[in-house]
Amino acid sequence: MATNVPAKGLQLRSHVKSGGELELSLVEVDIPAPGPDDVIVRVEATPINPSDLGLLLGAADMSSAKASGTADRPVVTAKVPAAGMRAMAPRVDESMPVGNEGAGTVVAAGSSPAAQALLGKTVAGLGGEMYSQYRTLNVAQCMELPEGATARDGASCFVNPLTSLAMTEVMHMEGHKALLHTAAASNLGQMLNKICIADGIDLVNIVRSDAQEKILRDIGAKHVVNSTSLGFMNDLIQALATTGATLGFDAIGGGPLAGQILVAMEAAANMNAKEYSRYGSATHKQVYIYGRLDMSPTTLPPGVGMAWGVGGFLLTPFLQKVGAEGRAKLRARVGKELKTTFASHYTSEISLAEALQLPVIEAYNRRATGEKYLINPSK
Repeated sequence: MATNVPAKGLQLRSHVKSGGELELSLVEVDIPAPGPDDVIVRVEATPINPSDLGLLLGAADMSSAKASGTADRPVVTAKVPAAGMRAMAPRVDESMPVGNEGAGTVVAAGSSPAAQALLGKTVAGLGGEMYSQYRTLNVAQCMELPEGATARDGASCFVNPLTSLAMTEVMHMEGHKALLHTAAASNLGQMLNKICIADGIDLVNIVRSDAQEKILRDIGAKHVVNSTSLGFMNDLIQALATTGATLGFDAIGGGPLAGQILVAMEAAANMNAKEYSRYGSATHKQVYIYGRLDMSPTTLPPGVGMAWGVGGFLLTPFLQKVGAEGRAKLRARVGKELKTTFASHYTSEISLAEALQLPVIEAYNRRATGEKYLINPSK
C-alpha cells in the first residue's frame, strides 16, 4: 500500500487572529493514511494563483508585514484593517491550509484497483491544501499526467485550463457567438486565445500595455485593445461590432472596466439597429466577474441599455453544473494538450520556506502579467 511515507509533513497555513493580525507559518501536520479509494501524493509543484492569494493573504495590509521565526520555519505577520476583519469574520481564529491545485508522485495508495493503478505515477490534484509536502486525495480528485509529463508540467492543469475551457462552454450554453476577456495576456488569457483560435471562436482581448498586446499578437490573437490608449472605447466598440461578442469575463472586477464593456457592447449592438428604442438594444449583454485584481467598487454608468447582466463566475459551481460527463470531457482535452494549449510558464520555483520570505511575498503579490510563481514543497 505504501512506500516510505513519513507520519508528518510540513504545511503552509494562513491564520487571521481575532486581534486583527494575519499570521503565515509552516506547521507540522499528520499525513492521513489512505482509504480504499485514496492516494498519498508527494507534492512537487503547486502554483500561486490569484485565487490562492485571496486565502493566503486575505485582507491583510502587507505593507505592515514583519518576519520572524527561523530560516526553516519562518513566520510572517501583518495587520488586518477593521474593514478587512469584517470581511474575514467567518475564518477568524481558524488556521487554514492553502493551495488549490498541484502535482506530484503517488507514494502510497489505498486498496481499490483505481488507487493502486496510480501508485508510482505522476498526477495532478485539485482538492485544496496543496501547499503541503504530502497530500492525501481521493482518486476522483486526481488526473494521471501523460507519459513524459513532469509535476511542473501538470501543476497548473486544473484552475486556469478548466476556467478557460469553461468560458467557451458558457458561451455556447447561453447562446452567445463570441467572447471578451480582460487581463488577457495572463497565463489563462493565453490559453483562452489558443482555445478560441483552434475552435474558430472570435475573442476580444483587453490588455493594459503594448507589451501585453505583443504577447497576444505573437500567438495569433486578432482582436486586441489596450485600455490605456486614448482611443480605447472606439477600438473596443469596433472589435465588439466586428465579432458580435456579447459575453465578457472580467478578471479586474473593480473600477469602471465592467461598465465600459457593457457600454461598448450596447453601442456595438446599436450600430446595426434598424430603428431607435429609448430602452436600448434588446440584445442581452453579460459580464461575469471572476477575479478581483482591483478591489474598488464596480461602477456601471448610464448607457448600458436595459438588457444586460453582471454576475460572478466560479469554476467549481460550473463543474458541478456540467456533471461527471462534462468534467471528463474537459479533463481529457487538458491532458491531451497539456504541453501546448495549456502549458504554463513560471517566473521562479520556490520552497515552502521561501514562499514566506518578505521580498518573495511582495513579488508574487504584485500579480503582474507574466509573473507566476511555483512552490515545490519537496525542495
